[in-house]
Amino acid sequence: MTLSIGTVHVLVDDTDAALTFYRDALGLTVRDEVEQDGLRWVTLTTPAQPDVRLVLSPVTAGRSPQSGEAMAALLAKGELGSVNFRTDDLDATFAKVAGAPGVEVLQEPLSQPWGARDAAVRDPAGNHVRIEQG
Repeated sequence: MTLSIGTVHVLVDDTDAALTFYRDALGLTVRDEVEQDGLRWVTLTTPAQPDVRLVLSPVTAGRSPQSGEAMAALLAKGELGSVNFRTDDLDATFAKVAGAPGVEVLQEPLSQPWGARDAAVRDPAGNHVRIEQG
């Protein structure tokens, strides 16, 4: 049996702001866009892993208004998980990402005690994004 990651959903409150970050700052490629009932999902891939999809998903989609508001509040606090990326040039990637609109720097590039060299930001929606040199 073979198992692999196919799709990762990243909850966002502003698809356009998220798209600017993931496409323009991180360099992901738009694969698909779907609109339904006033909501929009954008699927992105990386050139290095075109079969792994990252979907920008509206935080309120498929939820009651109360649950949507609760999820949006958690998202704004950065409490809904993280996305981890690997790059061959952490300094250049970090410089581009840190200057993107709506990004909050959590950790500048740093060599960790366990051997990794990484950095961390919050995307415009509040999601934690960690980038490791690899």
